[in-house]
Amino acid sequence: MPGTSSPTVSRRELGAQLRALRTRRGWTVDQVAERLLISPSKVSRLETGQRGASPRDIRDLCDLYGLGEEERRHLGDLAKAGKQQPWWQPFSLRYSTYVGLEADATLIRDFGLGVVPGLLQTPDYARAVLMATFPSHAPDEIENLVEGRIARQQRVLRAENPPDFQAIIEPSVLHRVVGSTTIMRTQLRQLLEASELPNVTVRVVPYEAGALPVATNKFIILSFGSPILPDVVYIEGLTGDLFMERKEDIDMYRGAFRALEAIAATPDDTRDILNSIVQLPIPFPRVSRPSKPGATMPSLTRGYVCPHIGQSGESQRGASQAIVRPASARRLRRLTG
Repeated sequence: MPGTSSPTVSRRELGAQLRALRTRRGWTVDQVAERLLISPSKVSRLETGQRGASPRDIRDLCDLYGLGEEERRHLGDLAKAGKQQPWWQPFSLRYSTYVGLEADATLIRDFGLGVVPGLLQTPDYARAVLMATFPSHAPDEIENLVEGRIARQQRVLRAENPPDFQAIIEPSVLHRVVGSTTIMRTQLRQLLEASELPNVTVRVVPYEAGALPVATNKFIILSFGSPILPDVVYIEGLTGDLFMERKEDIDMYRGAFRALEAIAATPDDTRDILNSIVQLPIPFPRVSRPSKPGATMPSLTRGYVCPHIGQSGESQRGASQAIVRPASARRLRRLTG
């Protein structure tokens, strides 16, 4: 895949081809290492794309496998591309391996709880999320991460040949106030605009769909244009990230995404949901914390500020807040699960 924008994927492509050459000859990693007088770990890292290959590595491997001039040139081009400085390096992103894979994916399937997918976030929303995630970071560090996130959006979703991006989100993402109500309203409008792009699909799993058929808070499935490159599942964690490439693992996450698709609203219905929330005077819940220790939260029978009722004719508090009375308590339970 010479000419790729991602050295990460170039190294992975090279490694996959080296692994295929070795397995076709029925050799083990140890046997190749013994013939080349190098360590088995180096052979393994080359084949998994965890390290780049030098011109000497390519020469020795091509000699060992008896490759012709065209194959030598192709592997050499991949090795050279794998050594290039990536565009994201100045941003010092902690998830640079993921960004390298994302850069050359042809299909990205994203599911997450709690926040809007990074590729669809506005700068202000991204800033608020990052400040909450990294409270000890200095402001300039936060800004650097925000710039990196926005650069990813431009290079991935609005590229000349962008990948298909399919996002499934759960409904609390639409109502959780991140930053401020103004930031959230702008974020929801951006979700609407992004959903109109020909390569972007956004779907919401409604509350009435019941329990989610997944047991993780965030995963992304990345697919690539080369038949030699398998899908990669990326799982985001608090203390570290995980990349999965085993077929049985990939099949499990594909199945989970299909199960989510089966219960999610259609793209058109999702746009209707987003439009209805954006048009509400106050599109987000305003539930105050108890003012005194031991005080209880407002019950449904006393009235509860709800973001869903502004369009249903319920009475309003002031000019903006919808109050749920006992008669509408059942509707609230349906909406919020």
